[in-house]
Amino acid sequence: MHSVVISGCGVFTPSETISNDELVAAFNAHADLFNAENAEAIAAGRLEAKPHSSSEFIVSASGIEQRYVMDKTGVLDPARLFPRLTPRADDDPSLMAEMALDAANQALAMAGLEGSDVDCVLCAASNHERAYPAIAVEIQSLLGAGGFAFDMNVACSSATFGIQAAADMIRSGSVARALVVNPEICSAHLEWRDRDCHFIFGDVATALVLERADLARAPYYKIRSTRCATQFSNNIRNNDGFLRRTRDQMDDRRDMQFMQNGRKVFKEVLPLVSQHIANHMEGEGIGADQLSRLWLHQANKTMNDYIGKKVLGRDPEAGEQPNILQDYANTSSAGSIIAFAKNSADLAAGDLGLICSFGAGYSVGSVIVEKA
Repeated sequence: MHSVVISGCGVFTPSETISNDELVAAFNAHADLFNAENAEAIAAGRLEAKPHSSSEFIVSASGIEQRYVMDKTGVLDPARLFPRLTPRADDDPSLMAEMALDAANQALAMAGLEGSDVDCVLCAASNHERAYPAIAVEIQSLLGAGGFAFDMNVACSSATFGIQAAADMIRSGSVARALVVNPEICSAHLEWRDRDCHFIFGDVATALVLERADLARAPYYKIRSTRCATQFSNNIRNNDGFLRRTRDQMDDRRDMQFMQNGRKVFKEVLPLVSQHIANHMEGEGIGADQLSRLWLHQANKTMNDYIGKKVLGRDPEAGEQPNILQDYANTSSAGSIIAFAKNSADLAAGDLGLICSFGAGYSVGSVIVEKA
């Protein structure tokens, strides 16, 4: 069995941002249009008026202050509230592959590798641009990588599940190096017209290089252990799919977009994740006082603060449980990897950290790493 390390990471960040104030102005203009167009039904009690949103509400509910997106003009159009992502010709690189390629090249450069050094590409994301051919195979081709590639989807836990899958293949010897990429165009499956969730998501892509420790050319993090778990729940859901796209549904995309029962998610996910991490650490003989860093899924600041306190047995100190969602918002599977990429260089040799992601499914994945 081979030891596995993370030797490179990369983050592609879109050039366009949407502040809370910009988003609120667009949403409130949309709400006014909706209420005016449906004034008679609202007055008769057949339809509820859409309430306004506010920047204060968004920060209080999530801790988010802005988000990066691939297109802001469509999102900020009150009559649309949906990104304008131009369809590409079949011979052109897909948008997800293009985003992933940028992050992958950063990760490979950090590891001192070329695309041809990679034996396996996993494209792990919450929503894929198409059903087939696999986005991962397209990324493999663009990189000039060898071996094989495949897509996987475990919603917001896709990155950590992808790490476990890649690490298991490297441990067993079936591949020597793997690339786990997480291109997330979350703006395309967010329901921007729903006040309760219109602020949650942003777009980004991340990439990690995993390889055998004896092959690593650059400083790395040893993967000490991985652990994944799932438990079925309908409380976070997206029904998009060709079987659901009946003719009478095509004009109303609400059923096809992100939906969640927020109160139930908080109540059920927090203890599930906290116990999962505690069990993982106990199984590896790691105490809370030995953990230098928690890189958590970036869904909600309140959730992360709660999990950090449960895991450490106290309020996390500055830097122990870094949040990046104030800048990036929820980026699904990529969130914990952004936190890792931007808040790991300062650790010393021997320091331990834990990457954890969680979300729809329910799913939760954790990765214990040690700075070499």
